[in-house]
Amino acid sequence: MLVEIRWHGRGGQGAVTASQLVAVAAIREGKFALAFPEFGAERRGAPVKAYTRITDEQAVVPRSPIVEPDIVVVLDPSLLALPIVPQGLKKNGMMVVNTAKTPEDIRSTIGRSDIRVAVVNATRIAMDTLGRPIVNTAILGALVRASSVVGLDTLLEAVRERFAASEKLASSNMEAVKRAYEEVVVG
Repeated sequence: MLVEIRWHGRGGQGAVTASQLVAVAAIREGKFALAFPEFGAERRGAPVKAYTRITDEQAVVPRSPIVEPDIVVVLDPSLLALPIVPQGLKKNGMMVVNTAKTPEDIRSTIGRSDIRVAVVNATRIAMDTLGRPIVNTAILGALVRASSVVGLDTLLEAVRERFAASEKLASSNMEAVKRAYEEVVVG
């Protein structure tokens, strides 16, 4: 089974790192995965897209943009105003959004009633755990809880490895994952 995830964020929020961490976790679970970014203007705050493809079967995983994702992850809720964000999301697909709003609010905002929506205030969690609004690891906890695309323990291992140079940073990011995993609301 192929799962395609499209990530929408802004430069500096960690969308590319998040896409890579999910791919690393999937590979640790014996799956085949590929993560890659798509940049426009490469500057902090500019919109950024990243992609993750995960499959159970050994195959050549294409490195082309994902136009019909199973899951769309939104790190910056202001990006919901862009038509490209929900574009192509499959019927019965899922959107994971960093927001304090409800799933119903998000469905109404994007005009889609045929999808599942998971919401978590990843910005608040990031500020509490990291002291900075870098929301990538918090949104990962929500994604894993809402979709089961990879296991929580496997993701935590990938996060620990990624931030291994600093035990404090690794611990803070793992705490962000766990908090979002517990606080996400799926509707």
